[in-house]
Amino acid sequence: MTQANRLLVEQAIGNEKATIGGKRRAVRSVTVNQAESPLGWLLARGHLTRRQFDAGERLRLDYERSSLSQRVTMSWDSAPVSRSRGGDSQGPEASLVQIDARRRFDQAIGAAGPGLSDILWRIVCAGEGMRDAESALGWPARAGKLVLTLALDRVADFYRVR
Repeated sequence: MTQANRLLVEQAIGNEKATIGGKRRAVRSVTVNQAESPLGWLLARGHLTRRQFDAGERLRLDYERSSLSQRVTMSWDSAPVSRSRGGDSQGPEASLVQIDARRRFDQAIGAAGPGLSDILWRIVCAGEGMRDAESALGWPARAGKLVLTLALDRVADFYRVR
């Protein structure tokens, strides 16, 4: 990947902050190449505006915070405690952060509208490429970019992205 196609961003890990060089910065951070995502790829090639990209990233963040995606690694949570021998117990309760993120995600998808939310979810949340998403929806080639930009504009309005 060439330097022109890289969107390197420093992202904080955790909430700990320290004063470094006179500025408040995260104690731990990681450099992320945002061009590796389908949205980043589209932004790097001029198919999306920065506003559309930022709206998509906000939607993806809410999707991930709400824990709507499937777990792909081992869960190291403690075993559920049950009063009965069958081990039947309620699952862990969602945190307030998860509940709030789920509410924002549902409202943002609703703001995009029923005809636009399919491509929005496939590209932004599931990380599918444009060609795969268009094929899965039965759309002609290059139709997805137009629909995605319309959906991202509506999501940007919802999140009040400038």
